[in-house]
Amino acid sequence: MKTIKGPGIYLAQFAAEEAPYNSLPSLSRWVAARGFAGVQIPTWDNRLIDMKMAAESKTYCDDLKGVLAESGLEVTELGSHITGQLVAVHPAHDRIMDSFAPADVHNNPAGRRAWAEEQMRFAARASRNLGIDRHVSFTGSLLWPYLYPYPQWPEGLVDEAFDELAKRWLPILNDFDEQGVDLCFEIHPCEDVHDGLTFEMFLERVGNHRRCNILYDPSHFVLQALDYLEFIDHYHERIKMFHVKDAEFRPNGKTGAYGGFQPWSKRAGRFRSLGDGQVDFGAIFTKLATYDFDGWAVLEWECFIKHPEDGAAEGAKFIRDHIIRVADRAFDDFVKSGANKDANRAMLGLD
Repeated sequence: MKTIKGPGIYLAQFAAEEAPYNSLPSLSRWVAARGFAGVQIPTWDNRLIDMKMAAESKTYCDDLKGVLAESGLEVTELGSHITGQLVAVHPAHDRIMDSFAPADVHNNPAGRRAWAEEQMRFAARASRNLGIDRHVSFTGSLLWPYLYPYPQWPEGLVDEAFDELAKRWLPILNDFDEQGVDLCFEIHPCEDVHDGLTFEMFLERVGNHRRCNILYDPSHFVLQALDYLEFIDHYHERIKMFHVKDAEFRPNGKTGAYGGFQPWSKRAGRFRSLGDGQVDFGAIFTKLATYDFDGWAVLEWECFIKHPEDGAAEGAKFIRDHIIRVADRAFDDFVKSGANKDANRAMLGLD
């Protein structure tokens, strides 16, 4: 068994215009002071990373790692959630998704998709230049407006969407393979790949591609009443990344999983700071360690009520306290009797 690395922190929710959150050096010092050992960097935030430079220049990446090292940190992975989302966008979401892309491709779905696919190629090469072997993104969605089958889905609609989704992602997966990097999709609402069955549908269509893997985040499973522990049993061979995020699901007589178009504070399903929700992280860390998960435990802080600085400080300690330093020998080795075939056969009455 392997000991999980951590604690890490995803910087997407903390980067901002004001100091110390507006540059990698100052944000790194802030992160280190709260007890983290690694950072996951969002690829779309040019205050933190220039993806084209990172893809083209090993020197640039070495300098970036040097900035982190000055604060005792290392880069855990890159995250391209917003970029990956734009690889597959249903027309109903075109206008709102334009906000994720540069102005010169707004009102141009084909141009926006081409930009996103180029950014994903940058991500593969940047990961290699940074010396990391896994990356996280979203699949995007062509089907989300049709999630609930009413009216009934036209025959072939779901298959057509997943065939197209796989067609778009297969060249990107091949590009990541050339760079020796796993592409881990976060199983997430508003993505066509949002649970185990949809992951299987996608995986089959990309030919069980060895680089098609999973970022595991139990909070999204709590909100859809999915067994997040059994999920690990089913898919542990594909789980290569881990977001440590808490959530609670408290349905009542007025609302449930769909949320009633309410703000987060009034929804039945809500994200919480670590330890404030319902996720059994002790069981999760145990399962992942048992299955030899060798990645980072990375805090993705999202909470409708707690201040992010408190969530970060508490989160580093929470993760550190849950990481299991795995044993290098069995606890009952002291009564081990050794291997003796003749003695074994005698004990069984066979000789």
